[in-house]
Amino acid sequence: MKRLQVTDDSLLGTAAHCTARHGLYFDAGERETAFSMMTFLRQRRLWRGSGARRVAILLALAAWVLPARAQQAESAAPTATRSDVAKFRERAEAALAEGGADKGSWGMLVSDADTGEILYSLNAARYFAPASNAKLFTTAMALATLGPDFRIHTKVVGTGMLKDGRYHGDLVLMGAGDANLSNRVFPFRGKAGGRSGPADKILTELADQVAARGVKVIEGDVVADDSYLDRGRFPSGWTVDDTVWNYGAAVSAVAVNDNTMTLTVRPGKTVGAPLEFSFDPRSNIYRVENLAVTSGAGTEAQLGLSREPESRVFFLRGNLPLGAAPRPLVVGVAEPAENAAVLLTGLLEERGIQVTGHARARHAHDAAATSISKEPTVFAEHVSPTLLEDVRLTNKLSLNLHAELMLRVAAREKGGAVDPDAALKFAAEFRQSAGLQADDALLNDGSGLSRGDLTTPQAIAKWLGWAQKQTWGAEFRATLPVAGEDGTLDTRMEKTAAAGRVQAKTGSFDHVEALSGYATTPHGEHLIFSLLGNNNGLRNHDATMILDSICVAMVEELGAASATGAAPENQPAR
Repeated sequence: MKRLQVTDDSLLGTAAHCTARHGLYFDAGERETAFSMMTFLRQRRLWRGSGARRVAILLALAAWVLPARAQQAESAAPTATRSDVAKFRERAEAALAEGGADKGSWGMLVSDADTGEILYSLNAARYFAPASNAKLFTTAMALATLGPDFRIHTKVVGTGMLKDGRYHGDLVLMGAGDANLSNRVFPFRGKAGGRSGPADKILTELADQVAARGVKVIEGDVVADDSYLDRGRFPSGWTVDDTVWNYGAAVSAVAVNDNTMTLTVRPGKTVGAPLEFSFDPRSNIYRVENLAVTSGAGTEAQLGLSREPESRVFFLRGNLPLGAAPRPLVVGVAEPAENAAVLLTGLLEERGIQVTGHARARHAHDAAATSISKEPTVFAEHVSPTLLEDVRLTNKLSLNLHAELMLRVAAREKGGAVDPDAALKFAAEFRQSAGLQADDALLNDGSGLSRGDLTTPQAIAKWLGWAQKQTWGAEFRATLPVAGEDGTLDTRMEKTAAAGRVQAKTGSFDHVEALSGYATTPHGEHLIFSLLGNNNGLRNHDATMILDSICVAMVEELGAASATGAAPENQPAR
């Protein structure tokens, strides 16, 4: 409704007087709303009649503008008398008043996980970029729709004939969205999990199976087929710089070694010599334009790496001092299927299998993608770890590609969605079915790397509350990093009261820091919290220190006033 400008404030005085007599008071914002509505009524000649009639109108008006405040007051009333909440609030607000932090935007919500009582709220209904806290929505949705025991089968197939060691036809690696065609060790252990064997370990095993079938010659092409998912490699909101590095690796149904390569750079043998480098796994489709040199021993190392969009050339610039240790640079693969075909071809040839054709990719909507006319022969197969294990890996280490593939696979398997937009729609509808409003989370991807993602601390906390009530809720909580122990929180909050008691998802990119999850205080209070910071000019380390200090305050203070029988001091987080 368009606000009407009226200079006479007698109506406002009448409203204040009449409603005050009945125990109702308008605050400043509510007075403006009431004033506009009363002006609207008067100009339409509805503000007439007896005094009783006008009082009735005013009371109705009060009932219209005050319920939100009444609801807030009701939820805030219990916390106002709790000394532990007051102490926490004081410490949290002191942390946010630090130099630099006060220029940023902060949103926070802390609630009692058992009762739902809101203990602390700051801008909790406002939008913030969540960074990798968006993975909380994706991984829980995947567990709910696919189930913790879901597995993916990756196969090497063909429709040709194998006779006397000669296979007539194309040999096809059929991708199905497995993000773990790598050398990762499962189940996840330690601070960063583990790896064993070469980076292309799973492709090596598939090549061994093909050789074991007696294949000596492939009279056709080696094809990597990622048509299970549409070719939407980079979600909306990812930047050009993202796509150079491992955290911005392209999304594809064929994902070997997390769709990354390690470019290891070493100094040359003499000052002035070009730097030496190697790829692992090796790749014939990428090359390096090496403009970097070896500098004198003891000089400062300065390395720069760039790649233009859609280019297969990396530009290496800068220097490494003579005798310096090798520098590994983990870069993203922009053409995952093409690269996988080249890698598999090389592995087959290493096993003495001759390939007469070429290494190539096949994508959704390619004419040949739907040309298979009969049931293919399976020459090799790899079965993924369970979804729960991948969720644990994804949340502990904040792996963007894994989250993106979870989103796409869940939407493909349960909603028939092939393209990225349909997958996002599937996820949004699922969130609504779980109790969120349509505008609670506006997400352009599944990982949170998109700069266009928006959500609220209130929505994240509500989602975490929903997740903990599911049959897999305890398992989901266990997939989150533990403060001072593992994952992306392994070195944070060490030797504080929060160590071992906070299980939360981190999130970070330029000017954004986030931390949301669960905590158990020494006093036995179970908490759900979401802390989001945007538009701050702090260094990432300084911003994380602020969130960590708030977490420590939360664990140390909350529950102290109400606990009658505190949990043992060393009780781990549940």
